[in-house]
Amino acid sequence: MSRPATGTTSTAPTARQVWTRARGAALVLALVLIGGLVLATVRSTDAHGTLDPRSADPKGSRAVAELLKDRGVTVTLATTLAEATTATDTGTTLLVTTPDLLTDTQQSTLHAAMKSSTGRTVLIGAGHASLGTLIPGVTSAPSTPVRERTPACTLEAATRAGSADLGGERYEISPGTTAEACYASDGLPTLVRLPASGTAGDTVLLGSPDILYNSRLDQRGNASLALQLLGSQPHLVWYLPSLSDTTDTPAGDTTGNFLALIPSGWLWGTLQLALAALLAALWRGRRLGPLVTERLPVALRASEATEGRARLYRKANARDHAASVLRTATRTRVAPLLGVPAQDAHSPDRLLPALSTRLPETTADPRNLLFGPAPADDATLIRLADQLDALEREVRTS
Repeated sequence: MSRPATGTTSTAPTARQVWTRARGAALVLALVLIGGLVLATVRSTDAHGTLDPRSADPKGSRAVAELLKDRGVTVTLATTLAEATTATDTGTTLLVTTPDLLTDTQQSTLHAAMKSSTGRTVLIGAGHASLGTLIPGVTSAPSTPVRERTPACTLEAATRAGSADLGGERYEISPGTTAEACYASDGLPTLVRLPASGTAGDTVLLGSPDILYNSRLDQRGNASLALQLLGSQPHLVWYLPSLSDTTDTPAGDTTGNFLALIPSGWLWGTLQLALAALLAALWRGRRLGPLVTERLPVALRASEATEGRARLYRKANARDHAASVLRTATRTRVAPLLGVPAQDAHSPDRLLPALSTRLPETTADPRNLLFGPAPADDATLIRLADQLDALEREVRTS
């Protein structure tokens, strides 16, 4: 005999329990936020970024900028193409740190500025994305690791500097193009100088930026090579392309701009990571063998499970779902007794004719009992359960 219910016990966690569970994560989040604020405050007075002439980080370029200033070279930082082209004039070296980040329109504008300038242009790490527009006579080859290399050329700046840390992009010079090729890797140079032509000044292609890093400037001939390449003119415009630079971008044309700013290596890396994740999912999701049955630690009577489910239905006021479960179970049990296949047990067109043939004089309405609407209240639901039970007994005894 079941015990009468004495009350309802809430299973929702209290505010104290919620705080106890969440206080660890909240503490970690607070520490991360405080640490970020402290770090931002400490570093707010200094510039940080790769090849930034204001940055003292290992991959910053403050050291070479200071050395150039000591030699009387004026260094001007530009973060937009408009600033860079405006500041470029006679007696100016234009350094472009990442030309591959420029859009096609920006590259065309830069190429026009290079042709009209009598100064030097230095392109760092120019690859396939920018060479076709900026330097038509030179193409990019597969990159090579950065390491100590010898000049093996007649370029005066290279012979004075000697060995230097170069690599990265390698260049193939088209036949008929006059150029000085230095610091070769497998026969292809990582530093190329194209001489001045007409009103345009000379152009230097540097396969990697490592000789400009603070951490490598004092090694081998890196400082000498950097100062000679960037200090040949009294004024240096240091152009750092950025995502916020919308110079010469057609109004309203934003299609493909974001992807154009992403280096191709990142796109290929993302594709490889996605493929690796797919293979890992297939590997972890494979079946190692047949399922193993496990004995339950506690035997649970079917009646208790039924009562528990019924209480859940009652608490949720789910009379429609409870009625659907009762009707489905009844149809499933009586279908074999009526000779109806299991797959047609829930089809009114197949089940009801067989039931009428079996029970032609029944007073109950089989269609309303087995496929009727949801009960309006609990009393109707109980009456439906009793009628379904009576119908099933009548089918079994007929």
